[in-house]
Amino acid sequence: MRTAQPTVLEGVRALLDAAVERYDAVPEVADRLRASRRRLDEPLRLALVGRVKSGKSTLLNALVGARIAPTDAGECTRVVTLYRHGATPRVVLHDADGGQRGLPVRRADGGLRLELGGTPPEEVSHLLVEWPAADLLPATVVDTPGISSLSAGTSARTRTFLDAGPGPSGADAVVFLTRQPQPEDVAVLAGFQAGTEAGPGHTTTITVLSRADEVGAGRLDALLAAGAVARRMSEDPELAAVSSAVVPVAGLLALAGRTLRHGDFVALHGMATADQAQVSPLLLTADRFCRPEAPVPLSADVRRSLLDRLGLFGIRLAVTLIRAGVADAPGLADELVRRSGLAELQRLLRVHFTDRAPQLKAGTALRLLEGVLAEHPVEGDDELRAEAERLRLAAADLGELDLLARSRSAAGPLPAALRDDAERLLGADGTTPAARLGLPEDASEPALRTAARRALDRWRGAAADPLADRAAVDAADVVVRSCEALLAGLDGWSAAVGPEPGAGGPAEQRDQPEHEQPGGGQ
Repeated sequence: MRTAQPTVLEGVRALLDAAVERYDAVPEVADRLRASRRRLDEPLRLALVGRVKSGKSTLLNALVGARIAPTDAGECTRVVTLYRHGATPRVVLHDADGGQRGLPVRRADGGLRLELGGTPPEEVSHLLVEWPAADLLPATVVDTPGISSLSAGTSARTRTFLDAGPGPSGADAVVFLTRQPQPEDVAVLAGFQAGTEAGPGHTTTITVLSRADEVGAGRLDALLAAGAVARRMSEDPELAAVSSAVVPVAGLLALAGRTLRHGDFVALHGMATADQAQVSPLLLTADRFCRPEAPVPLSADVRRSLLDRLGLFGIRLAVTLIRAGVADAPGLADELVRRSGLAELQRLLRVHFTDRAPQLKAGTALRLLEGVLAEHPVEGDDELRAEAERLRLAAADLGELDLLARSRSAAGPLPAALRDDAERLLGADGTTPAARLGLPEDASEPALRTAARRALDRWRGAAADPLADRAAVDAADVVVRSCEALLAGLDGWSAAVGPEPGAGGPAEQRDQPEHEQPGGGQ
């Protein structure tokens, strides 16, 4: 019977526990290590960051599927708020002095209305909101104040939260919302990347082209135009240096799809089946749509509610979809979510962050420990350094995230014929062995092993292709390492399937003179 091997995350936990004991005589350092140790046992923290009115709170509500984050200009939008899963709704205020107290839970429109209970925003460290939403199980989502607020103190709260400083950053990953990146925005992201030790793989930030329906002035093809803008943004070298992908999202449309009610569908269906010649002029502007008298079977109050929930673009799109044959509320909700870009963002968040949360958190903890060892040497720290290095080598190679991010760009290194296979092996469709190999989840272990060996042989061949350029060879090497790690995780695989000791990888062999390569000259 195989003995279960400890995971990298378990190894990092044990290493931090040992480090806390070593630094027991240095309280400030021990406290930093304890804080890092606690974060390992928490869900991944995903922060939404952007300028004022970039749509952070609306996107958070869409990701959670409930209207729990305030979207107005109230006092709660000026403080950092953490939303995590809880069995029952709960709100806790943490003040700047380290104290905390519960706040009343006030529901509104099926969601939550937040208030600070008389505490000035500048005296609040953060709010903690617990909400029984399944979408909050994989990660705690953090709503942050705008980084370009007219109030310097408001913007500073976001910078302080993201700044790792001597301890762990408040976030493990960032979704950056923008309509047009500014140098100040890129500087904030660069600081966060440096604090979380994200190297060339820039694995800890995804950029959202927010309010994407406004890119095309609310036309029905606005999201297509937003997609073209997002592709151009992804090719900007400065943004590409701090973000792994750019995806357009119409947040209000996404939220409408996640929270669509049967009554909303009935009202939209009434508009879709009314005389088009009378309905079309109403959809030109918000003022026309909300006129007290209108030639549609909907009261002004119902129309104002639809405008608040869907926006004018969402109403136009919903009416068009119903006329095209969408027959019920669930079908309309699915179409709105898909077309909004939210489904693609959720996929990217899963592939880049939540499925790889242990590796991301372990890497951040190791960075903090290595910094402590460099700044505060103690007796016996050589053992801590050696174990940290061993764990770093054992961690999953995050280089595959970088290749996933670059694979579909104009300068992507993978040939089109190999791209889909590479992305699947890198985990684009999921990180289980079956998902990486394109097999059913109930596939047998021998079938998985056979498919993994074939994939490894296939990509070793691609890495050794004498006609491939350097970028393609380096990309193939990343896929080879993923295949090797996949095989290593399957029962019964040994290093015997790899190159002979000292032979080097495909790229290394390819750079050797012909007479020095294995089998050369025969």
